[in-house]
Amino acid sequence: MNTGSDELGEAAMADDGVHDRGDDGAENERALGSRAPQFIKARRALHVSWQVGVFVVGLAVVAAGVVMLPLPGPGWLVIFGGMAIWATEFVWAQLVLRWTKRKVTEAAQRALDPKVRRRNIILTTVGLVIVAVLVGVYLWRFGLVMPWNIEE
Repeated sequence: MNTGSDELGEAAMADDGVHDRGDDGAENERALGSRAPQFIKARRALHVSWQVGVFVVGLAVVAAGVVMLPLPGPGWLVIFGGMAIWATEFVWAQLVLRWTKRKVTEAAQRALDPKVRRRNIILTTVGLVIVAVLVGVYLWRFGLVMPWNIEE
């Protein structure tokens, strides 16, 4: 839309589209910029229309994900799907998705650390014991009666 993004898009088109990330070679990333077909990029009005369409579709998917957060459904998964739709056209969405992938990978690696796993198992066990004690006290005090039916 602006001169900076057009230059970035042209630089991305001139590149082969894949960047190696670091020495480990574990993650290859595509160049930033529009992934619209070449004939669409060649015509300004068509490219702007394409971007508006991608934005509207991505917005609808993200909105559906936000609705699914309190309701049954894969809310976060749908939101990230909408972000992926936006990332096909917008650099800011590509950067957000890269950051999110990096953070999720780091969290997964930390969760697999034996010390962290042991701590999580201990905390879960303590939480379950506390819940079991509270349920036991409730059943001892009131019996098998629903809370809204207690007359006291």
